[in-house]
Amino acid sequence: MGTLDGRVAIITGAGRGLGREHALLFASEGAKIVVNDLGGANDGSGSDMTPAQQTVADIKGMGGEAIVNIDNVADWDGAKRMIDSAIEAFGDLDILVNNAGILRDRVLVNMSEAEWDAVIQVHLKGHFAPTHHAAAYWREQAKAGITKPRNLVHTSSTSGLFSNPGQANYGAAKSGIATFSQICAKELSRYNVKSNAIAPAARTRLTMATPGLEDVMAAKDGKFDEWDPANVSPLVAYLASDLCEFSGETFYVQGGQVTRVATWAMAEEIKQDDRWTVTALAKAITALAPKS
Repeated sequence: MGTLDGRVAIITGAGRGLGREHALLFASEGAKIVVNDLGGANDGSGSDMTPAQQTVADIKGMGGEAIVNIDNVADWDGAKRMIDSAIEAFGDLDILVNNAGILRDRVLVNMSEAEWDAVIQVHLKGHFAPTHHAAAYWREQAKAGITKPRNLVHTSSTSGLFSNPGQANYGAAKSGIATFSQICAKELSRYNVKSNAIAPAARTRLTMATPGLEDVMAAKDGKFDEWDPANVSPLVAYLASDLCEFSGETFYVQGGQVTRVATWAMAEEIKQDDRWTVTALAKAITALAPKS
C-alpha cells in the first residue's frame, strides 16, 4: 500500500526537474497523475509536449496511471481545463502540486516590464488560477457532503523568502506564493483542504542557469547527492498525503534536511501614548535596530 493509493494528483511543470521527480514518486506511491507541462524553455518561451509525454510513458512503464496536460497554468481557462482533465480522466481531484515556473533574471535597473510581467504571471497567477479552480471544485464537493482530505502543495523559494539580488521578479513572486499558501490554508480549511509550501534547494534547469551554481551543485562521486531533485519529492508526497498534519507552513528542503521556515513575526517595538514627532521618532527608533 502506497501513501497516495487511489488519490488523484495534478502536478504542474512535471515534464522535467522537480515536477518530474514528484510525479514519478507519486505514481510509485499509488497516485493517479495529471502531468502538466507546457514544455517551454527556462524563460517560458516555446512549447513542447515531449517532456510531459516522457514522464507519462515512464509512469505507465511502472504500471501507474497518468495523462498529459499541456495547458498554460497562467491561463484562466487553461487552468480550468487542467482541473477538469483530472476529474474527467480519473473521476476526482485530491491533490494539486503547483510547481511550474520560469526565470528571467536581471538586476532591477536593467529589468524590463516584460521580464517582470512574465515571471509574475507564470509563478503567481500560475499558482492562483489552478488553485482557484481546484478550490471551487472542492467547495462543491463539500456542499455535496464529500469532505475527504484534499491537499495543496505550492513551490516557493529561498530567493523570495531570503531575498536574492538579481531576482526581483522571481523573488517577489516566490515570497508571494508562501503568503498565498497561508491564505489558502485559512480559507479552505472548512473544505478539509490543507495547504503548504516548499522552498526547495536542488539541481534543476532553473538553478543551473544561475552563474556559479553548476559547480556548487555538481554530484560528488561516492557521496550522497544532496542536490538531486528527487530528494525533495518525499516531502511533497507527505504534504500531499492524508498523513499530513500541517497546514499554512513553509518548509525548506535540501538533500536529507527539512526545516520549517518561520513566518513573518513582530519584533522589537517602541510605543508612546501620543503621535510621534519626526524628531522624537528619529531618536527613539534606533532601539529597533537588530542586535548584531
